[in-house]
Amino acid sequence: MADASYRCVCGAPLRFKQDLEVESTTTGRRFRCRDCATPVPGIVGERLVHQHPS
Repeated sequence: MADASYRCVCGAPLRFKQDLEVESTTTGRRFRCRDCATPVPGIVGERLVHQHPS
C-alpha cells in the first residue's frame, strides 16, 4: 500500500499519527490537524494513524 498524505487547509502536510489530534467518541474517532485544529476527514485520519515514520 502506498503512503497516504493529506494537506490541511492551513497548508500543513499530514502524513503520520503525530500530525493529528485524535479524539475518541462513542461512535468512533475524530481527527483534527495538530497545527490549526481543522477537522480531517475520517477515512483520511484512519489511514494516517496506521502509518509509521521510516
